Amino acid sequence: MLIAVRAAVSAVVLAVLSLLGVTILGASAAHAVDTTLVGNFTAPDGSSIPDVSITVSDDAGFSDTATSDANGDFAIPLPGGGTYAIEIDVTTLPDGIALQTPEDASRSLLVLGGEKKIITKLVEGEGGGGNDGGFLDVSGDQVLQLLFDGLLFGIMIALGALGLNLVFGTTGLTNFSHGDLLTLGAFTALILNEAGLHIIIAAPIAIVIAAVLFGWGQNKVLWRPLRRRKTGLIAMMIITIGLAIVIRYGVALFFGGAPRNFNQYAGQAGIEIGPVSTTPKALILAGLATIALILTVIWVQRSRIGKATRAVSDNPALASATGIDVEKVIAVVWTLAAGLAAFSGIYLGLTQDNIWNMGQRVLLIIFASVILGGLGTVYGAIIGALVVGVFIQLTSLVIPTEMKTVGALFVMIVILMIRPQGILGRRERVG
Repeated sequence: MLIAVRAAVSAVVLAVLSLLGVTILGASAAHAVDTTLVGNFTAPDGSSIPDVSITVSDDAGFSDTATSDANGDFAIPLPGGGTYAIEIDVTTLPDGIALQTPEDASRSLLVLGGEKKIITKLVEGEGGGGNDGGFLDVSGDQVLQLLFDGLLFGIMIALGALGLNLVFGTTGLTNFSHGDLLTLGAFTALILNEAGLHIIIAAPIAIVIAAVLFGWGQNKVLWRPLRRRKTGLIAMMIITIGLAIVIRYGVALFFGGAPRNFNQYAGQAGIEIGPVSTTPKALILAGLATIALILTVIWVQRSRIGKATRAVSDNPALASATGIDVEKVIAVVWTLAAGLAAFSGIYLGLTQDNIWNMGQRVLLIIFASVILGGLGTVYGAIIGALVVGVFIQLTSLVIPTEMKTVGALFVMIVILMIRPQGILGRRERVG
């Protein structure tokens, strides 16, 4: 009973963090603006280039075209955060001017919300600047911006990766439905938000509901009975795949396939921090997520139930022999994992959009983070997520944006070839 109470307390702590964050976001509500893509076309000699045509579209059917004004500036209002395809009509560029990176004529871009500025470098000539926009032509400001974006993305991924790793560490279960826990958390908040609750209230309530219903409840109804029946881990893993499909298409059935935004903070005015641009909500959410990660690490390292969790992770049979209630520990872990996943899903929904397959889109990245950091390790999940997040952003400097995830996965493969147990994983003897 005491452990169940502590599980509820953990969920409430996550909810309070969410409430604190969105309350702070409320202070900047007066500055909220629609999501907008902005940019500028400037010739190599510094003169502005007007009448350049640029088209932006997404998979949901949105499409808009704008032309640069007399100052070379353009602005295209967007329906919300998400991934957009950008097409520059190179035939509208003046004679003797070309894109330094030819691939910039057609690329995809992740927009988190607010004002997103894109950088398009132009050179003299008809075919680009000689090295096809290689890494040597990248500015320091671009690298800093991508590093910053990568850290923010990595922090969001770390919330999901940490929960997945805790479940794997205590049960050995590889949960392919974990990404859909992010979706359930985000859509629980969306339901409450559309029912009339401000996101400041809806977010923490959704985290508690997700922790109790989709974490503790899922374990009690599904996984605990399967463990009692001695169901094998392979069979249980296959069940998670089926569960993921049911959740994913269930959300699509009831909510449709179009992206949906929360009623508040769909867009915010951007802020500049030196050479880096971002939004207040992105900073605040990243800060709160960092606090949640730190508190979770402290909980695992210092608290009595946290130490019991580590004991179960190391050797469940020995932990049970010493008097630890393994099933109660697992219930707490499932509760915490679902709460962290819900927090991550709401984070993703606030900075991008809510869509039925949002969890599936980041599941591979979450798994990559867990494997890279080391299976079953708390610190490994966090470090792995940060490394993957940064590499995903940085690889867009040298490969097309739509393929940037491939670069991070390639780095994961290389690191695992050198250190198979992951960055912080322990080497184990087999046989």
